Amino acid sequence: MIDIIDQIKLARREVGENGETKTVTISRRYDAAVEDVWDACTDPERIARWFLPVSGDFRVGGHYQLQGNAGGEILRCEPPGLLKVSWVMGDAPGLSEVEVRLTPEGEESTLFELRHVATVPPGMWSTYGPGAVGVGWDLTVLGLGLHLAGGSIGDPRAWEVSEEARRCMTVSAEAWGEAHRAAGEAPETVAAMVKNTLGFYAPEPGDPASGQ
Repeated sequence: MIDIIDQIKLARREVGENGETKTVTISRRYDAAVEDVWDACTDPERIARWFLPVSGDFRVGGHYQLQGNAGGEILRCEPPGLLKVSWVMGDAPGLSEVEVRLTPEGEESTLFELRHVATVPPGMWSTYGPGAVGVGWDLTVLGLGLHLAGGSIGDPRAWEVSEEARRCMTVSAEAWGEAHRAAGEAPETVAAMVKNTLGFYAPEPGDPASGQ
């Protein structure tokens, strides 16, 4: 049986800042050949099995749309090692790009690195910090890992309100806080950001935001 909390802890996280341009990077190793990981990240049918249904024109210069989520343009596609897309939620202005790099480490192991660079409104960053997008990317990396290992979280909607999901999001938010501290942010500022992130993603039962 796969321990999902252990899976969350396998990832490494980094945070970078340059004015309003922020960078979050998440990486982990998968016990799968690079060709398999590439296929899972680029084949629409497989993407729908571990992430979200996706539609569009899947070529460089084409546009994609994830159901109920981000869309954008395919900027680079160099199999089996590099995929780069713009990542736009609704009418949000400014830079937002996601780059995935895959590096083979032997025949059955792959280093997966995802880097999201975006212009973030100051109020959003000062409230939530990197956890605002970092928790979502942790769950994405988790889903890919389970898929490559032949598993899944089951019904996503049921799982999202489970105690296991809450624990995952808590571990993720705290890990992004640790990465932010390592990047030089003040501990008290990070603590407030982590608290706000958890209040959004994983509110305590009885909190009005939890709906419980």
